[in-house]
Amino acid sequence: MTTVTGPAGANADPPDETLPDGIRAALDAAIEDLQTGARTWSLLTLGQRRTLMQRLRVATAAVAEEWADTAATSKGLAPGHPLRGEEWLSGPYAALVALDAYADTLAALAAGRSPIAGLRTGTAPDSAREGDRVVLHTSPLTATDRLLLSGYRTEVWLQPGVTLDEARREAGLGQRHPTESGGVGLVLGAGNITSIPFLDVMYELLAFNRVAVLKVNPTQDALVPVFERALAPLIEPGFLRIVRGGGDVGAYLTRHPSISHVHITGSEATFRAIVPSLSVPITAELGGVSPIIVVPGEWSRADLRFQAEHIVTMRLHNSGHNCIAGQVVLLSQDWPQRAQFLAELRDAYDRAPQRPVWYPNSDRKMDAARKAYPDAVWSGGAGDGGTRALIETPAAGASALETTEYFAPVLGVVPLPGNGQEFLDTAVAHANERLTGTLGANVLIDPRTQDALGAGFDRAMADLHYGTVAINSWTAFGFLTPTATWGAYPGGTIDDAPSGIGVVHNAFLLDRVERTVVHGPFRPFPRSASSALRGHGLSVLPKPPWFVTSRTGAAVCEGFTRFRMDGDGAAMGVTLVKAFRA
Repeated sequence: MTTVTGPAGANADPPDETLPDGIRAALDAAIEDLQTGARTWSLLTLGQRRTLMQRLRVATAAVAEEWADTAATSKGLAPGHPLRGEEWLSGPYAALVALDAYADTLAALAAGRSPIAGLRTGTAPDSAREGDRVVLHTSPLTATDRLLLSGYRTEVWLQPGVTLDEARREAGLGQRHPTESGGVGLVLGAGNITSIPFLDVMYELLAFNRVAVLKVNPTQDALVPVFERALAPLIEPGFLRIVRGGGDVGAYLTRHPSISHVHITGSEATFRAIVPSLSVPITAELGGVSPIIVVPGEWSRADLRFQAEHIVTMRLHNSGHNCIAGQVVLLSQDWPQRAQFLAELRDAYDRAPQRPVWYPNSDRKMDAARKAYPDAVWSGGAGDGGTRALIETPAAGASALETTEYFAPVLGVVPLPGNGQEFLDTAVAHANERLTGTLGANVLIDPRTQDALGAGFDRAMADLHYGTVAINSWTAFGFLTPTATWGAYPGGTIDDAPSGIGVVHNAFLLDRVERTVVHGPFRPFPRSASSALRGHGLSVLPKPPWFVTSRTGAAVCEGFTRFRMDGDGAAMGVTLVKAFRA
């Protein structure tokens, strides 16, 4: 039996009543199976583990269409809805590229090589002014990535003091000691993005040699049959068991004496509910309030429109139900183009396709925004019928926006003084000191201004203490790139972890990571050619397919995923034609 079903409900707020004997016995049996599976895993060679990744890839590709369709339908996106492509990219696509990357790491280790032996490296300034630290350029690494994701790249910054030789020796984490078992872990799955439970299970297994019981969030119950088939190569030998249920099931599992570790992707409230009863280590990804720093410069009207759509995507993807969502736009009150930009932002917010606000308790968060900001502009319906809010507020009155992760379509604009370096330094300090969380920060800056700031810009990025910093991109790109890392900025503890503890994804299995930095093109094709001449990346796409304003996004996201599945070049050519009609 691979699935245990308990009473439905939210992951948080464990109830007082005792679980029925039958459910408790089934959970105990699942954990007993995993204890046997942990011993089996410790006997597999690295080559056998790589073969297992390949089997998982085949199984995942076989259910990819059902996965995307089930996820989209469960979120209220009817067939033909222009945003259904989100579920292809954030579901099966993310799983497939991760499996490929993990397989490559296992192949390198099996051959006696460091997984990062061939990576291009560099340095970045240390925000503590103690010298430079090592940077690993982690994507793009293949011709496919350079084509599909042209103009985008990621780099991983190691913690200060870690040398390149140390990084090469340590890359591989648990797979450097494959016979050492990490025991049985508990993964409390996220309820918003469907690849997260899949990816968290994979990271437990490969980073720590830890088999897992996955408790699926009730919002993803419809996907359990899909997960069972996609993950069958892990379920069959006893490396994974999937359970359903509410907070009572989660509470029982967190206190189970045979669980050696807990990992959660969820809210800080859930984390706080779990921690007091824990006697084992915990890692967590808990979200936060993500800034979007708009550095003033001389922008064309096309620039203003494109970056407004970019920001709206950061907020409205998945109806705002993302820990990764941008929430607070930090905008210069002295920028001559401020009024033009705000007009474009309002227009892009209105143009975005309508969709349900579907995540549990989102209506309560929306009501809180209405109460805190009665002058907010609502779109998607008039007055109280609005489904998304755009809030422009003085910095002094922005406290709720800066400390509440709305997890809903609520976007705020906070004014700050200055231009150039003065504004950037002020915005970085504001983000670090005023906004809750350290998960991800976004920075939009035109190439001419970035070049003019030079080392000052690099220093400011080092000072921005977030686990992922996206420059002319969205932090979601770091989430989606398996060879990047995803998690809070280092320093979270049981007592103070507003965005969590530890990292996930990290397909090179790097140790002592500080952050991921994403670089994207400020302008799309064909205007990206001028940026490329300044060394800022050439994009071949007129609009990224994940933009909520992309007219062909659903078809292109599906096409990208199918190409990852089967490598059909002719079909990919058709997809690229559609991408040029975005």
